Amino acid sequence: MHSKVVIIGSGPAGHTAALYLSRATLKPVMFEGFLANGFAPGGQLTTTTEVENYPGFPDGIMGGEMMDKFRQQSIKFGTTIHTETISKIDISTRPFKLWRENNEDKDPDTADALIIATGAAAKRLNLPGEDKYWQKGISACAVCDGAVPIFRNKPLAVVGGGDSAAEESLFLTKYASHVYVLVRRDKLRASKVMANRLVSNPKITVLWNTIPSECKGNGELLNSLVTKDTKTAEIKELPVNGLFYAIGHAPATDLVKGKLDLDEDGYIITKPDSTCTSVEGVFAAGDVQDKKYRQAITSAGSGCMAALECERWLSEHFAE
Repeated sequence: MHSKVVIIGSGPAGHTAALYLSRATLKPVMFEGFLANGFAPGGQLTTTTEVENYPGFPDGIMGGEMMDKFRQQSIKFGTTIHTETISKIDISTRPFKLWRENNEDKDPDTADALIIATGAAAKRLNLPGEDKYWQKGISACAVCDGAVPIFRNKPLAVVGGGDSAAEESLFLTKYASHVYVLVRRDKLRASKVMANRLVSNPKITVLWNTIPSECKGNGELLNSLVTKDTKTAEIKELPVNGLFYAIGHAPATDLVKGKLDLDEDGYIITKPDSTCTSVEGVFAAGDVQDKKYRQAITSAGSGCMAALECERWLSEHFAE
């Protein structure tokens, strides 16, 4: 099957690109993935509960429901969606070639242009009790979830020692009664400015040489962490109603390793103020190329950029 443009990924970036390309009558084809990167179609948002910071939903909306609406809108305007994962691509020649998972020995799909919107996944520790209380007190995005009612005026914990951990901890002080920062070493990796802000905040306590070892709760919500001293092995229990991971993200770029330029953390490098990658005709949008903001709204914005740039590129190279 040949398409003018194929979108790989089905989060806010992918669906926004699909919407714009559909309305431009380019008949985009989306491969939304089948548990690609460990997520259901729709990406990271399908694992979240209530989303309160996306415009247009004054009463909030569940993450899965929001992605269902994105999908319905893409289909309404003419996007063809396949619930399959692309496992292999060849972007060294045109048209670009794409192989579906479990069909690598068959003829590939082809496309004139590609938008990579495969997203990223927050790194987790996979502690005992973590799956049980994920999104029931455990999160990987303070900006997304920190203001929800279950965290307000409650003691919270953040795991991490870098700038992201410092920023998220400081953000959480707006809502928490107190914030504990668990740092596995005796010093922070954060910049000096961020480290000073962190340790000088009266609502923050840094627990040095400390890691979480178990998540506990009442069966419905998290209410404590078992912690371990990395030097003495001493075990303690820390009463907290929230645990936020700030230990980094892993971009879903295995598909393009060795094919597109990636940075030292594995994110796709795009040209400044653009979604253009190192291969002409291949565009990248959303968290797969954004390690700074990582929000649904910024992903949607970059999806729009990718669609507009893709449309322009196709009109210049494949004029009918």
